[in-house]
Amino acid sequence: MDIKKISATHGLNVCMSGSATSCEECLLIHPSCAWCAQEDFGQVRTLNSRCDFSQNLLKRGCNAPFIENPRSGISLLRSKPLSSKGSGVTQYDVIQIYPQKISLSLRPGDQTSFEVQVRPVEDYPVDLYYLMDLSLSMKDDLDTIRNLGTKLAEEMRKLTSNFRLGFGSFVDKNISPFSYTAPKYQDNPCNGYKLFPNCVPTFGFRHLLSLTDKVDRFNEEVQKQMVSRNRDAPEGGFDAILQAAVCKEKIGWRKEAYHLLVFATDDVPHLALDGRLGGLVYPHDGQCHLNDKNEYSAANKMDYPSLALLGEKLAENNIFLIFAVTKRHYVLYKNLTALIPGTTVEILDQDSKNIIQLIVNAYNNIRSKVELSVWDHPEDLNLAFTATCQDGQPLTGLRKCADLKIGDTVSFNVTVDARGCPPKGTSKSFTIRPVGFKDHLEVSVDYRCDCSCTDFTQTNSSRCNSAGTYSCGMCGCEPGHLGARCECEEGEVNHQYLSACREAEGKQVCSGRGECSCNQCLCYESEFGKIYGTFCECDDFSCARHKGILCSGHGECHCGECKCHAGYIGDNCNCSTETTSCVSDDGKICSGRGSCVCGRCQCTEPGAFGDTCEKCPTCPDACGTKRECIECRLFNSGRLADNQTCQRMCKDEIITVETLKTDDSNTVQCVYKTENDCVMKFTYSEHASGQSVLTALKEPECAVAPDAKTVLLAVVGSILLMGIVLLALWKLVITIHDRREFARFQSARSRARYEMASNPVYKQSIPSHPMEMDFHMHNIKSCNGGVH
Repeated sequence: MDIKKISATHGLNVCMSGSATSCEECLLIHPSCAWCAQEDFGQVRTLNSRCDFSQNLLKRGCNAPFIENPRSGISLLRSKPLSSKGSGVTQYDVIQIYPQKISLSLRPGDQTSFEVQVRPVEDYPVDLYYLMDLSLSMKDDLDTIRNLGTKLAEEMRKLTSNFRLGFGSFVDKNISPFSYTAPKYQDNPCNGYKLFPNCVPTFGFRHLLSLTDKVDRFNEEVQKQMVSRNRDAPEGGFDAILQAAVCKEKIGWRKEAYHLLVFATDDVPHLALDGRLGGLVYPHDGQCHLNDKNEYSAANKMDYPSLALLGEKLAENNIFLIFAVTKRHYVLYKNLTALIPGTTVEILDQDSKNIIQLIVNAYNNIRSKVELSVWDHPEDLNLAFTATCQDGQPLTGLRKCADLKIGDTVSFNVTVDARGCPPKGTSKSFTIRPVGFKDHLEVSVDYRCDCSCTDFTQTNSSRCNSAGTYSCGMCGCEPGHLGARCECEEGEVNHQYLSACREAEGKQVCSGRGECSCNQCLCYESEFGKIYGTFCECDDFSCARHKGILCSGHGECHCGECKCHAGYIGDNCNCSTETTSCVSDDGKICSGRGSCVCGRCQCTEPGAFGDTCEKCPTCPDACGTKRECIECRLFNSGRLADNQTCQRMCKDEIITVETLKTDDSNTVQCVYKTENDCVMKFTYSEHASGQSVLTALKEPECAVAPDAKTVLLAVVGSILLMGIVLLALWKLVITIHDRREFARFQSARSRARYEMASNPVYKQSIPSHPMEMDFHMHNIKSCNGGVH
């Protein structure tokens, strides 16, 4: 740690300006402070000069063996290498996390880090327990899964060579108002129901088949089952889930296997407090209550379990819960996955035809993710995670990696910081575990708050004139004695040495806040806090406040100046250096649109706002960012299609409409092309409440391909029309041409008549013979058009 930076940040030497009067107090001021236990070090009457940076102590003459400066450290206690394969003769030695056990020695404020590696191995054993809703509405589903065992085993053995299958069923609590309780319904709750007049009595949960590799037995048990009937729509499935999780011996969960619990239903579940409607006031105790018949015996005694209890027991027993539900209830169960770690949800067909592919998809989805959880986290420890996934890029603040392949190794850097010191001799521990894995990392913690020099403490030491205890280079005087070596008694005053109690000539004795005794100041007590210092010039209450709280509650007041705890800066320590609160859902600081100042985002991108600058309708990437949420929320596709990723990153309200309004100037119009070459349109706006709203078309707009017959008729019609037009034009041209020719002919004939009738030059000939006369007339008639 850079000493110059520390001094510059605080303005003074943070170690020497403190009020440390012992080695332990010195170590708590700052992780860079050290104490000199050398007896003859420093000036006799300077009480706090022994607390300083270790480099300064060396320069001032303190020998290195006498410097107390414990550091945080890590010790590997168990570090077996990661395995690459899960099944086989060494199955019980499979290691999927490294290391397995470490020990931390922490000095308050002195951060230390360690790395955790996780590798999901290939061919790891799988235990799958199929928990089915056998209420009346699931009758067609029961018929579908009668041969499920064989087919499912065939598919799962493509993924693992060690597969076991179990079976259980549930309906609901057999009390009113959840079920029919009249005497006539006790043996047959379907009595009088015309569509299905016969069914078995209502029950809470039945464990029917322990986990086994003999899948034919699964088929046999399913063949025997009949549906039952309850009164209200919600089912008692959460009772069944909890029993399947905690009754480990009866279910047969193996320690060295993935535990998959498939929950198949077509309706919503009852939750905690619903049981009070039936008079059940006792909360669920989280214990196993299966009787000799493997039936849940406490169904009518205790309330339904809460989500918190359910999540705790599933995680405790390393169980992945798969909700296989109908599309109508998909959103509800998807929201539950955010509240119950290690769960996923898949859409079940109405008759469960897709159950095998659903389970395989869910298993692959589970195997492609690694998420760390912390158990028994001590309150006085700060833990910060940085994930490094398969792309090698560190992601600050994240403890999860997705889109992994079997055999991929991911790592997580864990930074640990102790905020204070517990009572002496205290040791604590916590566990880091990948969700759903049996493998875990045990972390034991001890605190380095004591100084080794205290092991040589002497009571009634001659170094203290036999009137005090010598420890770590200083005397702790008995009551009534004063001085660096307890050489004075209270009440002794030597006026010639009063100047030793003044900070400077003309200043008040002991700054007016104490009395001079034995050449040193005895500071007064104050109702506001502690007054201290060589001349009583300092106190621990005259510092800047924030909202009335001294040093904002994140620092200590030393001589009028706030000395901030690790992770805080500023005159009144109100500015946090932690950036976790600035990390947006996509893992970026302030969504890449601003900077993190005092633990809050200051948006620098024009138009950006929100706690992490995540809202920005006018940003160039606004449509692209919201497009991914449209794809995963409405169509379960795209880069964020993973259920938990979509849930985490896409929290905006989405409204679907038939027709999209585009005339609102306060909305951003977005259009993109889908994989099917269709066009999807949506608008993005921000309400005054700060909520983002996306309004999208229910379905993308797709161009309709023209009908072949219509196209053919249009082409033929166009050709015919063009032919007719051309014929008409040809006819018009010919007609005009003929008329012109006829007009020209008429004009020529008229001229011919004029020449015969009125030409003065022309004179008709007179034949000499009558026959010649007739012949001549005949020729004239012929020339004039044959007029008869």
